[in-house]
Amino acid sequence: MKTVSYIEDLTKWQSEFSFYIPVKIRFSETDMFGHVNNVSAFIYFEEARIEFLKSVGLFQNENSNDEGVPIVADLQCDYHKQLYFNEQIWLYVKVNYIGNTSLDIHYMALNDKNELCLTGRGRLVYIDPESGKPIQLLDSMKEKLLAKTDFQ
Repeated sequence: MKTVSYIEDLTKWQSEFSFYIPVKIRFSETDMFGHVNNVSAFIYFEEARIEFLKSVGLFQNENSNDEGVPIVADLQCDYHKQLYFNEQIWLYVKVNYIGNTSLDIHYMALNDKNELCLTGRGRLVYIDPESGKPIQLLDSMKEKLLAKTDFQ
């Protein structure tokens, strides 16, 4: 595997994932060369991120930060193996870092041969929707996220 700046030890990094969703590659996600279009990975990341946050309980009214909304501040993807129409991948998600106003989320996609296809990371920041300024993550949010992480 090529060197990826946000992964120091691949084996350790991979072992820290537990949450995943299956994704079936649709025809509409491929390009004229027959492989998955580069923008599709970001759609997969979004779907997995939302399901992960729902599983933690952050998209439920009693556990949300009513004053803030999460926004993606940055997002990157590294492509390791081509993906094609009708293939199935398992898209893993984990929290890699929790700050005061943001969290860093990492992604890993494996194909049915357990080969690494995609890796990624992104920063979610909670902001005040009116001012656009970052706001503190609630302690209850941090606790729920920490309960689903292995980086502590």
